[in-house]
Amino acid sequence: MTHSSDLRARLDAATASIRARDSRTPDIALVLGSGLSPFADTLVDATVIPFPEIAHMPVVTVPGHAGKLVLGRLPGVPDSPVIAALAGRVHFYEGHSMDTVVFPARMLIALGAKTVVLTNAAGGISPTCRPGDLVLISDHLNLQGTNPLIGPNDSALGLRFPDMTRVYDPALRALAQASAHAEGTELREGVYVALTGPSYETPAEIRMLRAMGADLVGMSTVPEAIAARHMGARVLGISCVTNLAAGVSATELSHDEVEHTAKATRDRFIRVVCRTLAAIGKADR
Repeated sequence: MTHSSDLRARLDAATASIRARDSRTPDIALVLGSGLSPFADTLVDATVIPFPEIAHMPVVTVPGHAGKLVLGRLPGVPDSPVIAALAGRVHFYEGHSMDTVVFPARMLIALGAKTVVLTNAAGGISPTCRPGDLVLISDHLNLQGTNPLIGPNDSALGLRFPDMTRVYDPALRALAQASAHAEGTELREGVYVALTGPSYETPAEIRMLRAMGADLVGMSTVPEAIAARHMGARVLGISCVTNLAAGVSATELSHDEVEHTAKATRDRFIRVVCRTLAAIGKADR
């Protein structure tokens, strides 16, 4: 358990180490999931800061997560918003506390970002999902057995009991839908369920999750979304379906498949996310 005063001190130190390298205030924070880190390399006028050079930043260990913060602007977009992109994240299954898992997202909000875009690689539970699909998260189920807000609450960061009725902002989802349409891409919406991992789910667990209303399954995103809403940021969630879940897929699951599908989907993902971020920046002006 982390005391709130310690969290604030760590956030202050982390943001100070970033501002020493780049004084810009980000308009939008972006967290890039498994295999999606290369989006950060498309940013221009960029400052690249490896995670180990940021105070109190946890170390990334999972393949497909680059482990760097990139501050920059969207290519070819006049008056582009300033984007703070985390190329990689840490997960609860790596042995981190929930406080550590959500620290990077909290850090970018403390840096000034008012909007957080969370992306991930997910397994498809819904029979309509196919590998390579991009799906907007409309709501979530937290089945990780814990919550990042457990412990003392710092009222300067957020409410003790924050409302979660609309975790994933409807206006942001509408902008993402319009952006995907402009790119000729279908963007379904679905409910994302977060489990701890790192083992993939059994077919029986997937049947249970489907009965509970889940369309997508993964091991991230939900803690960050909760922490971001706690701090008053707007949240948009986008999943890249990289595999069909156990019992839905005819083959065994592997992280190699996740990375392979994410790579194959990357160009379309980059186009949709770039247009969406530009639309968010324009709407916020």
